[in-house]
Amino acid sequence: MRRGVAAALTTLLTALSVNAAAQTADDRREWPRTDFSRTTVAWTEIVRGGPPKDGIPAIDRPRHASIRDARAWLKDREPVVALRIGKEARAYPLQILMYHEIVNDTLGGTPIAVTFCPLCNAAVAFDRRFDGQTLDFGTTGRVRLSDLVMYDRKTESWWQQFGGEAIVGRLAGGRLKQVPAQIVAFSEFAREHPAGSVLSRETGFERPYGRNPYVGYDRIDQPPFLFRGRIDDRLPPMERVLSVQAGKRPVLYPLSVLRGARVVNGAVDEIPYVVFVRGGMASALDSERIEAGREIPSAVAFSRRLGETTLSFSYRAGAWYDKPTGTRWNLFGEAVDGPLAGRRLAPISNGVHFAFAWLAFSPDSEIVRKLSP
Repeated sequence: MRRGVAAALTTLLTALSVNAAAQTADDRREWPRTDFSRTTVAWTEIVRGGPPKDGIPAIDRPRHASIRDARAWLKDREPVVALRIGKEARAYPLQILMYHEIVNDTLGGTPIAVTFCPLCNAAVAFDRRFDGQTLDFGTTGRVRLSDLVMYDRKTESWWQQFGGEAIVGRLAGGRLKQVPAQIVAFSEFAREHPAGSVLSRETGFERPYGRNPYVGYDRIDQPPFLFRGRIDDRLPPMERVLSVQAGKRPVLYPLSVLRGARVVNGAVDEIPYVVFVRGGMASALDSERIEAGREIPSAVAFSRRLGETTLSFSYRAGAWYDKPTGTRWNLFGEAVDGPLAGRRLAPISNGVHFAFAWLAFSPDSEIVRKLSP
């Protein structure tokens, strides 16, 4: 026992010394407030992405537009990150997030960070409150396994977008709470939340919003950029997958499997969930103009439990209906007509990412190859 503990401590101390030795004078000059002695990952996994610290500027003073005003520059097919907290709903267009990657905002009284990593097709929202303080986030100019590495401006600790864990600095080992978010077509958000708001193009920066700087990046056999690690060969690297984290082991649905479906009733570890699928959204990482991107589906997951009842769902006439009540539901898990009108399904941790990225962080995921009849 003692030898095992001693060996583990030796390994840890060796890793820490290697990480400390890996720091360059430029690193320390650029990050004088970052405690590089505290890390949870190997320093060699963190790669410079090209732009320096804050070279991709976060939006710290976001302005918001109405649905009506946003229609002047945002097309129906364009993808947005949709959030709803309490009675407030807001859409964050990928055409803007593409150039900023982080928006520090407040929605429904909750301070949030809405993040998007184009290299992983990962849109993740977080509650910015941590350990009794509200944090603001910026970009480090680094990636790990191709995924965005953020930093908080209070301690200059570095945070991994996937999972929201602090991986370098004083807060290393801490984890942010995720806020449910979905990537959907703007038309879907506008129809279901006509009083909602949209992140405005008035960001304080001059950027070619609406144009995709990563043309062709999401071709299914394209190699990922700045990825150090082994590519999991169970799926093509740029296959988009819906991750459903309902049980101990994540379940992955390739969007190519979901393409012909509209609803999937599933369960894992005795936890029932439902997947809603809707076509008609443009890929943000395909064509030069985002609005012209090839069609891909939106896919989201929710718990099928509502109180003491477990619902099952079917799809007809453009909407989802539950059994036993026959209530009509929308893509956001909101009951819009019927006995359960006004109720909401509890979101299950889920998101749509590139397969290579998700499997790099969660290699134990179960991949669904075929839907049950």
